[in-house]
Parts: sequence; C-alpha cells; structure tokens
Amino acid sequence: MTGVLAAQHLRQMIGDGVISASPAILPEQVQPASLDLRLGTIAYRVRASFLAGKGRPVAMRLAEFEMHRVDLTAGAVLEKGCVYVIPLMERLALPAGLSAVANAKSSTGRLDLLTRTITDGGTEFDRIPDGYDGPLYAEVCPRSFSVLVRAGQRLNQIRFRYGQAVLSDADLTALHAREPLVSGTPVISEGLGFSVDLRPETGDLVGYRAKPHTGVVDLDRIGQYPAAEFWEEIRTTEGRIILDPGAFYILVSREAVTIPPDYAAEMAPYLAMVGEFRVHYAGFFDPGFGHAAAGGAGSRGVLEVRCHEAPFVLEHGQIVGRLVYERMAERPDALYGEKIASNYQGQGLKLAKQFR
Repeated sequence: MTGVLAAQHLRQMIGDGVISASPAILPEQVQPASLDLRLGTIAYRVRASFLAGKGRPVAMRLAEFEMHRVDLTAGAVLEKGCVYVIPLMERLALPAGLSAVANAKSSTGRLDLLTRTITDGGTEFDRIPDGYDGPLYAEVCPRSFSVLVRAGQRLNQIRFRYGQAVLSDADLTALHAREPLVSGTPVISEGLGFSVDLRPETGDLVGYRAKPHTGVVDLDRIGQYPAAEFWEEIRTTEGRIILDPGAFYILVSREAVTIPPDYAAEMAPYLAMVGEFRVHYAGFFDPGFGHAAAGGAGSRGVLEVRCHEAPFVLEHGQIVGRLVYERMAERPDALYGEKIASNYQGQGLKLAKQFR
C-alpha cells in the first residue's frame, strides 16, 4: 500500500491499537484523510518553544523549560504571546514504513493560533517518523488573540502515509488535463501555485487585519463574536495593499481550487524570496474539497498571511503559495463536505467560525 491513508484505514488503525487514546477516540475525530487530535487536561507554560531532540523525551525537556501549569479541565485562557506545551489524548504505535505529518486545523490557523506537534526524540515540528511509538504533544502559541481552551478541543490534526505519494509536476499537469484542479491556467512548479485576490468581483473588501488589543476568544463560542471587535477590514480599489510588519491578515486566493476524491493536498508554507511574509499555517486539504462530487464548485483558499521585517507591497495576482497533491491509498468512504460537517466547503473570504 502506498499513499495517504483514508478514513476507513484510520478506523482500522484505531481498532488495532496503532492509534490509541484516553478517553477513547470519538467517531467525529475521523476526517476523510486525517484524524483530529484532542488537547489533554494540562497546559505547561514554557519559557520558549523547543524540540525534544534525538533520544530525549518531551517530559524531560518540560522539566527544563516549565514555568507553571494550567488546568484545562474546566477551561483556561492561553495568553497572547506565550508558549504552551499540552500533552494530547492520543498516542501512536506506528509500524515500520508508516509515517505521519500533523498540521493545525483551518479554524486554528485563522485565529493565528500557532499550533505544532512535537514528539519524544523529535527533531522537526509536525513530522512523525515511521515506527514512532510514544505520546504526542501540541505546542500552542496564540499570536493575535488570547484564547479560552478546554481539554478535548481539537486544534490540530494528523495525516498518515505509506511511502512517497507526492505528484510530480508532470503527474499534476496530467491530472489537471483530466480533471481541472484550478480555475484558469494552472501554475505548476513543485505543486500547484495560486495567487492572491485583491480585485474582488464586487465591492472593495479584500481581507482583514487582526486588531492588536482585543478580548479573549472562547473557541467553543461559534458565530458569537462581532468581527469588527477583533478585525479591521482591508479595502482597496487599486489591486494592492501594503502589509505591516508583525501584522496578521486573512486574505483569499484568486483561484478556486479542487481536490479530486482520490487525492489529498497540503498547502506548503510559502516563503517569499525576500523573506517579507509567510502564508498559511493550516495546511491540509481533504479529498473532495471544492469538488462537484462533494457539493463543491471549486473552493478558494483562505490565506493566513504574516508580514515580517519590512512593509511589503502585495499585488493582485501575485503568486503567494502552492498546493502539493498526494495520492490517496484508497478513496475515502466519505468526502469533505459530503455527509460530514465541513465548515469551509465552497468558501470565499471567510474568518474563523467563532466570528459573525
């Protein structure tokens, strides 16, 4: 078997104990090509972000960097600008040849809630080597808003794969010819490129910028927060905006993207050659995203953009990211947006689900 494992494989792995958890994994954690991970009951406030390092468990490093502990059982605030390490409820016992990659969920990224997975002996964030047997931890750093979180909430997700399943540029070109992956002419180079939309079809609203001084966002309060209290609207009639250093923006791709049912995709973090901005923290696109078979007609990619050292002019149509497509080992038994609760099927410019 080669490729990304589908929902039915994940359920089998849970049954076989390859993925285990306490309390038991809930059916709704299983997505078409990934598994949602749940926060445990304790958050460790640490002095700095860290990786465990070869041969060293995370628990040993926590003893070095821990400042204090926060009980998440009844909910607690994680403060903006602070770094927390939270043991997850799930753990892995991967067989040889099976590796995994983790990523923040869409709503997590749209809140500018930097969430990365670390493991015992880990030397990279979000990458779990084949054969890994041990616990999982989330490193959580709220960047724009302080957030109220509770044990059991799902901020990140994990995807499993056997072997190398990434499509080459030639494969991607052939797939697009059979089944258009993007509206318009594709830009294919180490994945499918996409650009920023700063000339909307109607109106002049092109995005949002996080306000610097806001209240706390309770992650469980869906559609409860007035967007204007947390976000400043970005409008332009010129087809360009200037990004402010340190600011966080929600923008949208010009292209409508499709993920066919037999494929999954990951948005690669895009680093401008000048190093002035980074796009997208949340990276998984499930089979069926934007696809007609799952009730989509192409869905645009929401871009989470942070500007770095200097003000930077972003112009309409500028390439800002790329989607890397992979083959599924098998078509999932339920697609994104089809018979499952999928918040962002058919999306355009959209804030996280907590805002109205």
